Amino acid sequence: MSALVSGVDVAVIGAGTMGRGIAQVAAAAGHTVFLFDSSADAVAKGRQAMAKDLHFLVEKGKLADQECQAILDRVRPAEKLEDLKTAGLVIEAVIENLEVKRDLFRRLEALLGPEAILATNTSSISVTAVAAGLARPERVVGLHFFNPAPRMALVEVVSGLATDPALVDDLVDTARAWGKVPVRARSTPGFIVNRVARPYYAEPLRVLGERAGSLETLDALLRESCRFPMGPFELMDFIGHDVNFAVTCSVFDATFGDRRFQPSLIQQELVLAGRLGRKSGRGFYDYASGAARAAPALLPPHTAPTRASMLGDLGPMNALADRLSVAGVDVERMNGTGALVAGAAMLALTDGRTATQRSLDEKLPNLVLIDLALDYAGVKHLGVARSDQCSDQAFGDAVGLLQAAGIQVSPIDDVAGMLAMRTVCMLANEAADAVVQGIASRADIDAAMRYGTNYPLGPLEWAARLGFRRVVAVLDNLRAHYGEERYRVSPWLRRQLATES
Repeated sequence: MSALVSGVDVAVIGAGTMGRGIAQVAAAAGHTVFLFDSSADAVAKGRQAMAKDLHFLVEKGKLADQECQAILDRVRPAEKLEDLKTAGLVIEAVIENLEVKRDLFRRLEALLGPEAILATNTSSISVTAVAAGLARPERVVGLHFFNPAPRMALVEVVSGLATDPALVDDLVDTARAWGKVPVRARSTPGFIVNRVARPYYAEPLRVLGERAGSLETLDALLRESCRFPMGPFELMDFIGHDVNFAVTCSVFDATFGDRRFQPSLIQQELVLAGRLGRKSGRGFYDYASGAARAAPALLPPHTAPTRASMLGDLGPMNALADRLSVAGVDVERMNGTGALVAGAAMLALTDGRTATQRSLDEKLPNLVLIDLALDYAGVKHLGVARSDQCSDQAFGDAVGLLQAAGIQVSPIDDVAGMLAMRTVCMLANEAADAVVQGIASRADIDAAMRYGTNYPLGPLEWAARLGFRRVVAVLDNLRAHYGEERYRVSPWLRRQLATES
């Protein structure tokens, strides 16, 4: 295994945002880069944008002026495909159209030497399909950078059915030498990130569809409780609903209608209305100048009980009992099944059932469920759901108890699995299926989601922290509630139960 040396010429086809970003990355690593586009004007504008980006780094003191100029000098405009004939690596970043990519690679294969590498930056098209019909399909690989390429660390190195494994090894080393975090993936719908991330949109959309909370509340809870960098609705607005919806539909269609990837009617309506997000001025949110955005729903102050009982192990919520003690609440530790009793209320971590169903099952009339947080020792905002049987007094006691610990509390209507718990468990489930299907390794999946989407934890790392038994129980309860294959548990997760005591 070895990275491509800086003496190997690199060609980038497509001078748009992705293409010029990839060209900048390769040039910064010391390669001579030929930048080609069907429009010479696009190449000129691409180099201008690259220069602006590099000069910004100089102004911030992150790049020496001399190195800035050296990078720009290494990026050379190409007027025709024939100008690329010396390239050892060609990366296409053209329109996401299979036939366009196939035609381009056929022309390149006839032009370049037999050892040249043909890489596609596609985010959704099968690498196997792109390589089909070529004389040397083993020289075709996916090299999926994330936008903006100079700043995003992740690169998915994707093997098609015929891709030479040694070629993948070399490109993994090359991406690492270029300062990136490479992960290996098998060509499959969505590769790693676009596949595993689907539940981050699908579950909040379903919760929204069940009218369990406002956009602003749901976004704030996932940001502030679980430290996702953006809430799902503001993220979809940022990506563009036309793009995000198309990816979901692509994965859904490519997996023959697997219900885990079912597109949302809510998002379809936004696309049909032309409300594509930030780029159109309106999506879930209004981006017009001066447009106001509602605040998350927060419950008013309630009087906190002075005493609470901790019944057994609270699992991830153990730190919450410690916070209450520090806040002056007298917490008595007793044997039990994992709950907090305070005043008339019983508080417990959601297990995938609705509060109303769990209240019925366990004969707990005044049950209040708490949603998942990344770290209960420091969390400042939590979602809660009350059972239909819960009295106003009991609900007030539960809210006051959490507020005493310095936590803002938002109400979520009583939906199965609440918001954060179902989302994280479904992310873990999708990641687990990617492992069991050989799409990528456990380590690479977790790395891809940390570096490609900036998740606070990889989904399988998160599942291990929660405990696989808890994750499986949540998913089983979601499946029982909805009666849908969407929530079927990955065999990989069930297998992990054997490793837990």
